Amino acid sequence: MKLTLLGTGTSQGVPTIGCRCEVCRSTDTHDQRLRTSAMLEVGECRIVIDCGPDFRQQMLRTGVRQIDAILLTHEHKDHTAGLDDVRAFNFVDYPIIRVVDIYATERTARTVRKDFDYAFVENKYRGVPEIRLHEIDGVAPFTIKGVEIIPIAGRHSSRFEVTGFRFGTLAYMTDFKEIEDSEIEKLKGVEVLVINALRWEQHPSHFSVEEACAVAERVKPRRTILTHLSHDIGLHAQAAGRLPEGVELGYDGMEIEI
Repeated sequence: MKLTLLGTGTSQGVPTIGCRCEVCRSTDTHDQRLRTSAMLEVGECRIVIDCGPDFRQQMLRTGVRQIDAILLTHEHKDHTAGLDDVRAFNFVDYPIIRVVDIYATERTARTVRKDFDYAFVENKYRGVPEIRLHEIDGVAPFTIKGVEIIPIAGRHSSRFEVTGFRFGTLAYMTDFKEIEDSEIEKLKGVEVLVINALRWEQHPSHFSVEEACAVAERVKPRRTILTHLSHDIGLHAQAAGRLPEGVELGYDGMEIEI
């Protein structure tokens, strides 16, 4: 099993438009972050987690010609805005049309149907994305091509729910701010935890580094990797040295083998 971090940046990405801080001006590729997304490969199965506005660029970087499914963590545009670009995968082997399966909770699925209504109408115009939307309840495990997936429920803020996912001994969580004890129990036994940490300071809708590390301390994975990082995290080369043992900063293109 391999997880590739396609993007590790916050909703504005890094560099941020108009910013002149040292991180946004850095030439270190570790400081250049597309919007948060990841790709899981298990045998012949390839699953993308989140499909934000940088999806096209991320897929071109990987060079892949086929994906089996996309999991959506929640409905915000930095995680869903790239869904129109799945049509490239629909028609890569034209005249064979390969429908892409999308998995999301009811609330997120409702937003997808609204924002991409042209993909769900009865009489579609030629070239619209061919997607098959599956609603998950955010609690019960489900399977994609033999890969068991355990949803991890949390809150992005008091207003928004968010869903993480466990795949065997790997768990991926982004945009979390709150998580119940019962969901922490679902993470026990995980060896690698990928978790959001927006910045060092507290934030109303994202874990800080301290909060992410506190979750990791309870789960006790062998390795914790931080994602959804803003420019406030600081330069990668410097920030990495401030982290406790077993915790590291993720970066775009990072490959994690289990």
